[in-house]
Amino acid sequence: MSQPVSKPPEGDRIAKVLSRAGIASRREAERMIEAGRVGVNGKQISSPALNVTTQDKITVDGKEISAPEPPRLWLFHKPTGLVTTDHDEKGRDTIYSALPEDMPRVMSIGRLDLNSEGLLLLTNDGGVKRKLELPATGWLRRYRVRVNGRPTEDSLEPLRKGITTGGDHFQPMTVTLDRQQGANAWLTIGLREGRNREIRRAMEEVGLSVNRLIRISYGPFQLGDLKPGAVEEVRRKLVRDQLGLVLDDPSGTAVKKPAKVSRSRTPQRGKPVAKPTRRTPPGKAR
Repeated sequence: MSQPVSKPPEGDRIAKVLSRAGIASRREAERMIEAGRVGVNGKQISSPALNVTTQDKITVDGKEISAPEPPRLWLFHKPTGLVTTDHDEKGRDTIYSALPEDMPRVMSIGRLDLNSEGLLLLTNDGGVKRKLELPATGWLRRYRVRVNGRPTEDSLEPLRKGITTGGDHFQPMTVTLDRQQGANAWLTIGLREGRNREIRRAMEEVGLSVNRLIRISYGPFQLGDLKPGAVEEVRRKLVRDQLGLVLDDPSGTAVKKPAKVSRSRTPQRGKPVAKPTRRTPPGKAR
């Protein structure tokens, strides 16, 4: 006699719900649960192996979480000198200390290192973050890169074929030599992986040193004329169309362009300011 098939549990895993509510990434939420910071229906839980529904009351540090907002996406022009992390053990400024105070809790999609600048995508939704970071998504990230040296087409060819450095193999990049400017040269580079310090390490392998790196696009999202330190929300209709999401938004804001928000701090004086646009990228107008 065949065994009855058990129904899958209703609802979603608690860590997924916390992530969608913008509390933390799914992995961070699991750590919060293990630390005893999360409660369900008045009882502290210690394992993320729990499904919850909209009928359950969920608290974090004793405060009830609000219903998750629709997925939202922001463009942030990250200046140099900021770390892309929640907390830095060295006490350096993070991107989160530079965002406007009225921003909801957001997570970065991928990272830009301390000395890199340009387009950084931010989202309030852990599912969107994971989707856009997956290599399978395959979105091209484009960068304007200034290197010290005199590259030639032949010297750049290994980058176009894929290069191995320090035991790591980097996938082929698109590389365009734009102009030589004294001891430096400007390149436009496209890649789909975005691994840690990938461009800097690859350039060192072919004898070039990066002294400026600006991300100008991430898939269909462009830095455009967004000023350093500024934030702009992507129209929710565009988020829906590009990510294939269904957004329930009876307020109608899904089809309205949100107003820009300016950063609460201004960039430091004397620091170079990048103003890349698709028509006049940095380096070509210099």
